[in-house]
Amino acid sequence: MNMVRPPALKSGDTVGICAPARKIAPEVVEKAVKRLEAEGYKVKLSANLFGEEHQFSGSDAQRSADLQALLDDPEVKAVFFARGGYGFLRIIDQLNFDKFCEAPKWLVGYSDITVIHCHVNEVLGIETLHATMPVNFELDADSTAKMFGILRGEKIEYAAENKTAVANRSGKCEGELIGGNLSLIYALQGSVSDINTEGKILFIEDIDEYLYHIDRMMLSLKRAGKLSNLAGLLVGGMTDMKDNTIPFGKNAEEIIASHVSEYNYPVCYGFPSGHDKVNLPLVMGRICRMEVEERNVQIMQ
Repeated sequence: MNMVRPPALKSGDTVGICAPARKIAPEVVEKAVKRLEAEGYKVKLSANLFGEEHQFSGSDAQRSADLQALLDDPEVKAVFFARGGYGFLRIIDQLNFDKFCEAPKWLVGYSDITVIHCHVNEVLGIETLHATMPVNFELDADSTAKMFGILRGEKIEYAAENKTAVANRSGKCEGELIGGNLSLIYALQGSVSDINTEGKILFIEDIDEYLYHIDRMMLSLKRAGKLSNLAGLLVGGMTDMKDNTIPFGKNAEEIIASHVSEYNYPVCYGFPSGHDKVNLPLVMGRICRMEVEERNVQIMQ
């Protein structure tokens, strides 16, 4: 499939913010709006952005209506998802992408937003941006600046050091970059939004998971054939992992390494993207070149 690239943003463009998952405080969004305006954009907030239904930013109907309005709005050239949490899986099947496909726009976020990355890449053949969100624009200035650069059309060139205890598996590869949060990739299996990993570079990251669950998810992907024919594997942050009273015996990277040990493609660990302070943006659905050495990686898109 030839992936469609949404148009680059220009100064004066209108962008939208909605919250498809967990609720968010107005003061957090207010800071993000100022940053977006400083970048030269007009900002449109979704109608129920500050809604509240338990942990969610409004009901499923409200959240899906908010995103639908931004997808359909011809003035809006990019949609920024305010934050992650949990909730996108509850509304993805209520969305109609007809107008979005006629005039694609950038969809920006990570974590729970993996749901729409996978769906839009796999089903619609349109690139999306895995990047920081309004809730943490201020967390790392460089990550946020790089995100805006990519949205303006700048290419990606990264050189990163692997600081984990597990060494990379060296090699060069090229393929479409797909994936995101491991828990969501796992949850999407068997659905219309499930990803085809054949010949692609799979990116995974996660936070606040038990180590045994990382093991279970990797086993599930392996049994589904999703790890056997990759072009390469890019492992981002495995942040704040949890263990049981009786230790699992391996950290997250060691668990992942054990499940891909029989394959020959390059594997990079500890890439600074995901739920850590540094969250380098990646274009999902775009061809990626990855050159991996034991302790370093170069990424080009």
